Amino acid sequence: MTRATTVRAVLAAAVLLVSVFITLTMSPRFGLDLQGGTRMVLQAEDSATVEANRETTDRTLEVLRQRIDSLGVAEPVLTRSGEDRIIVELPDVQDPRQAAAVIGRTAQLSFHAVQGATPPGTEPESKPESETGSGRLTLPDEQGTQLDLGPARLSGAGVKDATASFEAQQAAGWTVKLDFHKDAGKDWTRLTGEAACHPAGDERRRVAIVLDEKVISSPQVDPSVGCQAGLPSGGTQITGSFTAKEARDLALLIKGGALPVPVEIVEQRTVGPTLGAAAIDASAQAALIGAAATALFITFVYRLFGALAAVALAAYGVISYAALVGLGVTLTLPGLAGFVLAIGMAVDANVLVFERAREECQDRPTRSLRSALTTGFQKAFSAVADSNITTLLAAGLLFFLGSGPVKGFGVTLAIGVVASMFSALVIARALTEIAAGSRFVSDYRGVNGIARPGSVRTWLTRKDPQLFRKPVRWLVVSAALVAVAVAGIVVRGIDLGVEFTGGRLVEYSTSRPVDVETARSTLADAGFGDAEVTTAGDGDISVRTGKLDNDGEHALREALATEGGETTKVRDELIGPSLGDELRRNALIALGVAVFVQLAYLAMRFRWTFAVASVVGMVHDVVIVVGAFAWLGRPVDGIFLAALLTVIGYSVNDSVVVFDRVRELWAGNRKTPLATIARRAVLQTVPRTVNTGMGALFILVALAVLGGDSLADFALALLIGIVVGTWSSVFTAVPGALVLERRTGAPPPVPGKASRRARAPRRDPLDNGARV
Repeated sequence: MTRATTVRAVLAAAVLLVSVFITLTMSPRFGLDLQGGTRMVLQAEDSATVEANRETTDRTLEVLRQRIDSLGVAEPVLTRSGEDRIIVELPDVQDPRQAAAVIGRTAQLSFHAVQGATPPGTEPESKPESETGSGRLTLPDEQGTQLDLGPARLSGAGVKDATASFEAQQAAGWTVKLDFHKDAGKDWTRLTGEAACHPAGDERRRVAIVLDEKVISSPQVDPSVGCQAGLPSGGTQITGSFTAKEARDLALLIKGGALPVPVEIVEQRTVGPTLGAAAIDASAQAALIGAAATALFITFVYRLFGALAAVALAAYGVISYAALVGLGVTLTLPGLAGFVLAIGMAVDANVLVFERAREECQDRPTRSLRSALTTGFQKAFSAVADSNITTLLAAGLLFFLGSGPVKGFGVTLAIGVVASMFSALVIARALTEIAAGSRFVSDYRGVNGIARPGSVRTWLTRKDPQLFRKPVRWLVVSAALVAVAVAGIVVRGIDLGVEFTGGRLVEYSTSRPVDVETARSTLADAGFGDAEVTTAGDGDISVRTGKLDNDGEHALREALATEGGETTKVRDELIGPSLGDELRRNALIALGVAVFVQLAYLAMRFRWTFAVASVVGMVHDVVIVVGAFAWLGRPVDGIFLAALLTVIGYSVNDSVVVFDRVRELWAGNRKTPLATIARRAVLQTVPRTVNTGMGALFILVALAVLGGDSLADFALALLIGIVVGTWSSVFTAVPGALVLERRTGAPPPVPGKASRRARAPRRDPLDNGARV
């Protein structure tokens, strides 16, 4: 065993040990679509400047945090998104009406004179009143004492600033300093002056600060303040036994309440806990079955080395899962799908290496197995790197231009790509190099799996089909497929999901079966005549409407219950029209940026003709996938966008492998016609394309069959995309490049240096170290 192999083996063992430790000691974080609950996106009212908007949103977030805590929701999550949006996640909240009522109210901060107090445990003489007539309230203070409060004397809008500070010199500890606007300052001085007319220690000497009918502080006016003198508006301090956190929280509450900001619910998603649990089980089953089928397939094709690649595949699963858990990535349903999909894509690098090693054994039968394997890794590295970088670019676009769960898919896909590279280039290489050093494995060619050509390679060698004598014919076929897809888009139209159009989509499970016509008639009689009613999985009812608030949704559910009995909400998605327009615009931007970025990268790595042809093939795939969904009447939503961007990465991945081989062969055969070079490159890479595609298909079929409705469309889009991507990389991109080369009359790479390059091929930047 060489030193390099030893280093790889030690590194692989260390990473695996750390991954196993993380897997056994840390638990994953599930998104609300997997654990059940409600997710809301709130948009604050615009401010004059970006800085003011950000500050206003931060204040609003702190007020909302206190409100949600009062709901008793376990582990709520509140985060700011952008300058003016707040994301609120409420686990286990299935009826968002109460939460929306509390969250959506504008913060109301007010200052009251205390009229009297009742000790804790004693029934107050007067009950809380909500009528605006008297404006009096009886509320408990921080210690539970019932305070009889007079009408509000000052609103929170009068507070200019509130800051927490530590007063070491006056031995006051942490205090909260209030600063009022000019007119409000006069009201504050008058209020505290009246309170100061009562004796020290008297409850009526207190001033109650109330936020949303809850006393957050009720300080006594200092004994040094005289009757009717009051406190100055610019130097008021609230003192007490505050900790640093308590003082800061109080300051934030007062400051946040001082600037009431109306908020609008622009997105709301509710997922039932049973749906989330079913999605986790389905994804786990799909992962196990798909991975097992993929492992059996590569073991059948590549024998011992295939079995070792399957071991590396299992290690990939542990490493990528540990990375997701260790980095604290929130696993969403699309994220789980990305994790499962990456298992199939992880086989690609191993297939590339093994096929190159097979070529080396076929071209030079007398060379050692270890030497052929090492050359296979060297020659495959360029294609592996380029294909994975294009997938990472797609994952990056998903993260930066996607929203919500789509971001999670981008993160898991990126982590999966990196983990698969490590699995193939470190773990699988260490295992196969150790095996190749065995005399038994080297001597028995039927055992190792790469010393003999595969059945696909043997058949192609025997038939030697002449593929590109007339490349325009293949382009005509591809153009016809695109025309059929465009016809579907024009004739049937694209069924944009609620995520892109705005509106509300709710799925219900009923205790008694309800057919669609009955449900549609029942809802129409209840005043929901414009609702679109369809069936969902397992006999559930899916209802899609335009603008519908939470009270309207409750009424809709009650109407459906008259026919279906006990009606349970399984899924609920509400998207505001402004957010729908924004998401639709971002989706188009994401696709446009994806095309531009892939074109720029390919132009940098290859000839511009190869880059343009690859992008044409990629656009061909996108149009066909969208057209297929139009003909099938399937919805186009954010999950579909994730699938579409993944198809882009896969399509370019296939084209990169083919053009990488064209570049390598052309660099060593300058005088050979490009059409002949392209034919050889395609025939040499077809085994890799077939075997890699089969690995991905096993996973996607498992997702489509076991993933349920939530993942069926995602898997269907990828299945169509892989099939058309395989076609386009050979019969659209390659013929397109041939036509462009013929039209432009461009010379071969680096003209005038063919003889020297032939003598020293490793110095040629085009052939990436390959010898021909």
